[in-house]
Amino acid sequence: MAAPSAPSSEDGYRFDDLRALFINCTLKPFPQLSHTQGLIDKSRAIMDARGVTTELVRAVDLDIAPGVYPDMTEHGFATDVWPALFEQVMAADILVLAGPIWLGDNSSVTKQVIERLYSCSSLLNSQGQYAYYGRVGGCLITGNEDGVKHCAMNVLYSLQHLGYTIPPQADAGWIGAAGPGPSYLDPGSGGPENDFTNRNTSFMTWNLMHLAALLKRAGGVPAHGNQRTEWDAGCRPGADNPEHR
Repeated sequence: MAAPSAPSSEDGYRFDDLRALFINCTLKPFPQLSHTQGLIDKSRAIMDARGVTTELVRAVDLDIAPGVYPDMTEHGFATDVWPALFEQVMAADILVLAGPIWLGDNSSVTKQVIERLYSCSSLLNSQGQYAYYGRVGGCLITGNEDGVKHCAMNVLYSLQHLGYTIPPQADAGWIGAAGPGPSYLDPGSGGPENDFTNRNTSFMTWNLMHLAALLKRAGGVPAHGNQRTEWDAGCRPGADNPEHR
């Protein structure tokens, strides 16, 4: 069954005010073939057709230092491009982390990116909320061994813990038959034609766009009961606190 093409905009759904960032967490440097990229391309095509401004980075090609601080050059590393990549993260309404399965788990690059997202999670926005509030996150997983759901659970839990909003059906993936075998883009794998994967990728992409649009047009998550600045100042909305004014 042929994979569905990116839909037209005849139904009126446009998202020209949205930006999306896809981070490919493959272990393969460019220009090596990334099977994860094949799945990213399907989601990205849907967004592009609807006016979303999309960007793509392959994290393994970047000199991202390991660590849990916003700039690791301040903690012993000679170089660290994370501060520049963080600017792209903050410019995006939608973040999609995509990567392969190894030993039933996310790749080391995926874990490194999540660690660096975590390194900036204590930063605050202009309303005193954590910096990632008002943005949505999803994930794409590829591999030729079991682990799609495990990997997706880890990524989506991590993103929501950091402040991202996760829409329904915010993950999609593809795996081949159990044991060594063809990967997503290999001839005869059936990956690009897989109806289950194509359906989930489409649903994920649409839900990311819908929820990102709702949040953006509503001004983000309401700033009541979730402001770090207010909590630190002693305000406890909804709690019995005689010092609250």
